[in-house]
Order: sequence, then C-alpha cells, then structure tokens
Amino acid sequence: MLWFLTTSRRLNWVYMAFMAVAFMVGVAGALQAPTLSLFLSREVGAPPFLVGMFYTVNAIVGIAVSFVLAQRSDSRGDRRKLIIFCCLMAVANCVLFAYNRHYTTLITLGVLLAAIANTAMPQIFALAREYADSSAREVVMFSSIMRAQLSLAWVIGPPLSFMLALNYGFTTMFLMAAGIFVISLGIIYFALPTVHRAQEQAPQGGISAGLWGNKNVRRLFLASMLMWTCNTMYIIDMPLWVSSDLGLPESLAGVLMGTAAGLEIPAMILAGFCVKRFGKRPMMLVATAMGILFYLGLIFFHSREALLGLQLFNAIFIGIIAGIGMLWFQDLMPGRAGAATTLFTNSISMGVILAGLIQGSLAERMGHSAVYPAMVGIALVALLFTFRVQDVTLRETAVE
Repeated sequence: MLWFLTTSRRLNWVYMAFMAVAFMVGVAGALQAPTLSLFLSREVGAPPFLVGMFYTVNAIVGIAVSFVLAQRSDSRGDRRKLIIFCCLMAVANCVLFAYNRHYTTLITLGVLLAAIANTAMPQIFALAREYADSSAREVVMFSSIMRAQLSLAWVIGPPLSFMLALNYGFTTMFLMAAGIFVISLGIIYFALPTVHRAQEQAPQGGISAGLWGNKNVRRLFLASMLMWTCNTMYIIDMPLWVSSDLGLPESLAGVLMGTAAGLEIPAMILAGFCVKRFGKRPMMLVATAMGILFYLGLIFFHSREALLGLQLFNAIFIGIIAGIGMLWFQDLMPGRAGAATTLFTNSISMGVILAGLIQGSLAERMGHSAVYPAMVGIALVALLFTFRVQDVTLRETAVE
C-alpha cells in the first residue's frame, strides 16, 4: 500500500476508507458464508438437497435484484446511497438469521434481504473504479489491493465463524456480523465520496446487450460462471465432507478457508504487478489451470497436511480470477463500471445456482466423494472458454 502514500493527505483518507469498507463488509460476509451449510443442516434441519436448493434460490434472486440495481446505479442517482441501503438490508438479514429457524421464511424473506445486501460489494468496487479513474490513479493496483482486503477478511472470517458457531451458537455469530455491518455503514456515510458521473447512453437492451451482444464478454461470463461453480461447490461441500467422510475436526474447514484466503493476498498483489507484463488473458489461463490442479489434489490427498498444502493452488486460482476477472469485464465494457462489475458478480451468482444443484444432487445420491471429480470436469470447460476470450472492448467489436 506504499504507492498511495505519494498522494495527498485528503486522497489517502479516501483510499483508506475504501480499504476499510471492503475489509469490514468482507469480514461480515466471511462470518456467514462458511457455516451456512452447517447452519441449514443442523439448526434448520434441512436435508442435503434443500441445502443445495437454498444456495440456488439465493443466487437466482440475487441475479434479478442486482441487475435491477446495477441498471439504476449506472444511469442515475448517487451510488453511495445505494451502498448504504444495501448495508441496511444486510443488518436486517443478519438479525433474521440470528433468531429464525424456519426454512420457508429463510428461503423467501431471508433470500430477498440477502440479495439486496450482496449488491453492496460490487457497487463498492464500481464506486472505487470511478473514483480511481476520476483522480487519475493506478486502477489495477488499487483494485488488486482493495480486493486483497476481501482475502484478508476471509483469513479472519472463516475460523472466527466456526469458533463462534460451534462454541457460542449461530445467533451470536449472526449478531456479530450485523454489528460489523453497522460499523461499515458509519464509514460509508462519513468517508466514501460521491462521484459525479458523465451520463452515457447505454446500449439498447441494457446489461444484457453488453453480455449477449459481444462474444468475448459472453465467453468470459461463461468461463467465470464455471470457475465460481467449482469454488462454490467446494465451499458448500467441504465442511460436510471433512467431518462426515474424512473424519477430521469440523474446525479444520475454517482453517482451510482461512489459509487459502491468507495465501490469496500475496497472489492477488503479485498478479496486479504481473498483469502489466503478461496481460489479463494469460493470467486467467494460469489461474484456471491452478484450479484444476487443486480439485485433482482433493480427489487423491485427504490428510490434514495435504489439504493445507493444496490451498496454495486454491489461493492462486481464486486470487487471480477474483481480481483480474473483474477488471477484465470492466475493460471489455468501458464506461459501464456498474454493469461490468455486476456481470462479474452475477457470473458468481450463476455459479452458485449450478453449484447448489450439482452439489446437492451428487451428495445426496452418490455421496460427497462424487462432488470433486465433477469439479475437475467443470474447471476444464472453464479453461476452454477462457482460452477463447480475446482482449477486445465493446467499442471495438460490432454487435453480432
């Protein structure tokens, strides 16, 4: 972060605020996501298929809500106000999960609140991109360091999540997440800037035109969706697989997630330096190859030490696609930071939809061990789509 010490004091505080918000919102999310499958299975009493269905419904609603909010954020209004609204809904969602154990309520009202809440992060990154552009700062490194705050949050969040849930209960865990969102609201309200954007005419058809009207954006969306399908299948299945099939401590799941997140930070920052020399496409190809090696390793190596060692491949995989992938979308869709960032996050949501369906079906019918060969196959298809993406922007490509 030494690079922004050369900026003025006023700009330092704004950049630090962006870093703090990304970290705080990331911690709140990292407290909830790792133990969600355990919460639904043990506290709510949902069978494996309904656990997977919850992730799928959550992702479908999230896509619909984020598309609507992204369209509005790019066309009019103060993006900062939208972020505040999303964080308020996040607080309400945490309180609901803290005190409610009815599956129907959680998959309806809870999913709606979560969909609005999850829109906060892409809007924070979109605002950061616009602010960096308006202040003539280095976008790639700023975004990479900011994205590293999410990885740092996931170093802390998963172990803390399992510690709180297993020792103090899920109610305490969700209430702590709510408190972190409240602190984040204060930082957003008092420290994040309002960026006045020039009005641009969106392509006819809105976000969908940016997706289906350009083959490179389309291929990148499919590649990213499949990468996140693999990652989400791992997040859903691993805590259950580690404890039920491998007979290892439940707390190991949090350690594995935290280790991967810790390793993601240097991987992400190093990727920010390397992308200038090698380009985004080669970096994404390397990342996908590392993901394939990681999922292959999960099939053959099951000791605690081996699982920890494999997290290096997982960290390189996620560290690159999470940072460089988002920037690649933005490069392919210049002038539409909100729409491009939302496409990236919706590729994650689509991945969650597929992951919930595939993981839930495989785990219930064939056991947890069947999930990991499926990840390898999906990652191979993702590699093929990534290979076919070219670095061409929407302005340089005619709509087909």
